[in-house]
Amino acid sequence: MREVSTRLPRIAPEFDYRVYTKGENLGIAEQIVLPLEMWHDRIDLAHYMAHYVPAFAGGRFVFTIHDLIHLRFKQYFRAYIEPYYMSIVRRASRRAARIITSDRRTIDDLVHFFGVDAQRVRVIPLAPRDRFFAPASPYHGERPYLLNVGNHREHKDLPTLVQAWSSLPARYDVDLYFTGSDDFGGLLQRASSEHRRARALGDLSDDQLAAYYAGAVALVHPSLLEGFGLPLVEAAAQGCPVIASTTSIPDPLAGIALAFEPRDVDGARAQIERLLDDQALRTDLVERGREAAAKLSWDRTARETADVYREILPEEE
Repeated sequence: MREVSTRLPRIAPEFDYRVYTKGENLGIAEQIVLPLEMWHDRIDLAHYMAHYVPAFAGGRFVFTIHDLIHLRFKQYFRAYIEPYYMSIVRRASRRAARIITSDRRTIDDLVHFFGVDAQRVRVIPLAPRDRFFAPASPYHGERPYLLNVGNHREHKDLPTLVQAWSSLPARYDVDLYFTGSDDFGGLLQRASSEHRRARALGDLSDDQLAAYYAGAVALVHPSLLEGFGLPLVEAAAQGCPVIASTTSIPDPLAGIALAFEPRDVDGARAQIERLLDDQALRTDLVERGREAAAKLSWDRTARETADVYREILPEEE
């Protein structure tokens, strides 16, 4: 939201912009005050840039939905999430002039869960923040390390990664790092050994994260589903090879990231071993990953977003 909204006035100056930031989800400010403010401001086109939207959103609007993970894996989320999506988000999706999503895989979910006309969906990729394109001094740990970046929710399937890493043959002395707090209930300690250690890094600044990307053997991402997977393209921009489940690799890294099927411990371990054993492969993945990431930018995302606005708003005579 921040990256796109700050760029739009420069990239598409033919429009005037208003940015609305107040209001908790399902609160009075979002559901009542926001529509009234937009009506008062005579908004020609609204863009709801996440799945939070007034229940009775009116007028012409664009709706951004990055994924429907909460419906695909509803068993991992609170009970009220599904009714919210199937009522408010579903209604807004059907009424939107256009839907923007960040990866093609979400189109099928929009059609399946909401009955959306796929012709109204536009795919606009996200991008690494500028910091991740700048060279970073690699972090060097006690041993080489694999890295996982993101939250620790159940659909991320981090136990698959821990099992794949801990079952590597004894000849591999390689650690495993996770961003965020150690909320694994002792799993990391039980999986560690004298020559391998799993650890949680806590919260990291962008500078720190760039250094961990730059120093890692690979980013390994076993998630059951990602809408786009920003950490994967951030890693690629920093020259870090990516190993990921087939359902989490974003389009720009298709054919570049080493893939394994979701929940496939043996497949994940095999790809890790493959990368550890083949320096030529690693060099190739680094080069191609950087090339793919370089094609992404928030200017591009904003420019393609403005193109969607132009589809909807008629040019002034």
